[in-house]
Amino acid sequence: MSGMDQSCVDLEDPTRIVFDYVRRLADVVDAVAPASTPVRVVHVGGAGLTLPRYVAATRPRSAQVVLEPAAAVTELVRRELPLPRQSGIKVRDVDGRSGVAGLRDSFADLVVVDAFADARVPGSLVTASFAADLLRVVGSSGLVVFNLTDRAPFGWTRRAVASIRTAFPQLLLTAEPATLRARRLGNLVVVASAGAVPLAALQARATTAVSPYRVLDGRAVSDGFGGGTPFSDADAEPSPAPA
Repeated sequence: MSGMDQSCVDLEDPTRIVFDYVRRLADVVDAVAPASTPVRVVHVGGAGLTLPRYVAATRPRSAQVVLEPAAAVTELVRRELPLPRQSGIKVRDVDGRSGVAGLRDSFADLVVVDAFADARVPGSLVTASFAADLLRVVGSSGLVVFNLTDRAPFGWTRRAVASIRTAFPQLLLTAEPATLRARRLGNLVVVASAGAVPLAALQARATTAVSPYRVLDGRAVSDGFGGGTPFSDADAEPSPAPA
């Protein structure tokens, strides 16, 4: 889709993750709940369901909801890459905004926003109003993780971070060093909460990861990605297109 790789799934070993940014998302899952401890997760965006499979394998009995409007993609995945029986993964044919709006208060421990349209993060998923709805769904102690894509000088991400901070005062950001050094467009993973973010756990993981990455705390995020104006529903725009 869009000429870019979307997912890599290992049916024999769902814990094997190939894409570096997905590994960083999985590191957040590992920081949220100990292995084998069920967790309630909402995924905005599904593709090959790599991360939901990881959660199901490492934390059996977890309840997961995937919001994926591309029904044809979901049908293909179910046919070619079937989910294990009793996986606890439920896929809903609905877009992220509508799907989240339909969830009850404090529904999830974790929401993962990892959705693309034509290889760009939809602007509707980084507005202040969507951040407020996400806060309603995860409550005061849950986490929201955003997979964003951008390149220096990170003007779009500055606005996305400002939007997220209108609802979540605590956040951190992870990225590959090459992305931060402005060599190329890359994945910026933002972890946000109204309570606490797992800074120490992710910093420890980053030092031992196969593909090392940087973890920026709230102050470093302000220094490197601050100063933006929050996106509203009226002026939201998608992330920069790949070169």
